[in-house]
Amino acid sequence: MISKRSRLHGIIDRFAGRKIAVWGDFILDEYLYGKTRRISREAPVLIISYQNQEFSLGGAGNSVLNLKALGAEPLPLGVLGRDASGDKICEILRSQRLPTRYLLRLADYQTPVKTRVLAGEENTKKQQILRIDKEALVPETVRLKNRLVGMLKYIAVSANALLISDYNYLTVQEEIFAAVLPSFKKAKCPVTLDSRYRLLHFQGISAATPNEPEVEGALHIELNDNLLLLKRAGDLLLKNLQSKALLITRGSRGMALFEKGKQPFLIPIYGPTDIVDVTGAGDTVISVFTLALACGASFPEATILANHAGGIVVMKKGTATVSPAELKAAISK
Repeated sequence: MISKRSRLHGIIDRFAGRKIAVWGDFILDEYLYGKTRRISREAPVLIISYQNQEFSLGGAGNSVLNLKALGAEPLPLGVLGRDASGDKICEILRSQRLPTRYLLRLADYQTPVKTRVLAGEENTKKQQILRIDKEALVPETVRLKNRLVGMLKYIAVSANALLISDYNYLTVQEEIFAAVLPSFKKAKCPVTLDSRYRLLHFQGISAATPNEPEVEGALHIELNDNLLLLKRAGDLLLKNLQSKALLITRGSRGMALFEKGKQPFLIPIYGPTDIVDVTGAGDTVISVFTLALACGASFPEATILANHAGGIVVMKKGTATVSPAELKAAISK
């Protein structure tokens, strides 16, 4: 046990300075906070007195912040609109001393924004009562594809891994993926995938990290907490993805790792089950998993570290991150 713990601590020590390219959909998360007053006379809805506003990064941006908090050097790569929301994302990245040179700005694209309204009585915990999404699809033009392919191939030379964060806004396109995958394989970089709706569209990755609903959606099945069905689904996805590994996150039931020719590696959730907030937990999981692989971890070792990290962030409010010190402390327990 001590040697295993030392091995995991050693992997965490190697996080610092690792260059992880993060290609995907960058989303601005907006939080509006207020105090509930009364029911409106105009309609059966709450009247909320506005108090304050906060912004954070969602989608691929949350993975970038997680990697930064772990000591890595993330390289954000994607598409933003030439709008105030795109400006805000760049402002947040620059405040964290993160590069924005690989974020393409388009006049005919609207940066995705998810606005959450949270309210409650004075001195009580604010509850989310409404979410408004502003969404748009990235234009599929030859010029844009060529620019993204060029940047990804350029990054492949110096990156230690590629993390793909696909929220279905089409920053991640199959034609681009097929063009750049050989460059990352040649550089012996792990390529990981978190895809909300297109899990089976990107074959040849090192590993994917879907949750159970995403597995059910991809295979058109219902798992119903059935381990036999889970094993069949894992084996089928592993085969169809032509990947080395598959990590299925199972919420309060932990995680299941599948590797070709091996029995599934099942681990329970780390920490208590009375979760505070699952927002962004999947981004934390793939960030730690990818970073660990970039540091030479085996798939089971990367899974253990990702499981501990996920257990830490779901006990925090909002899209949280985890530090190397927190991760080490969790492993020591």
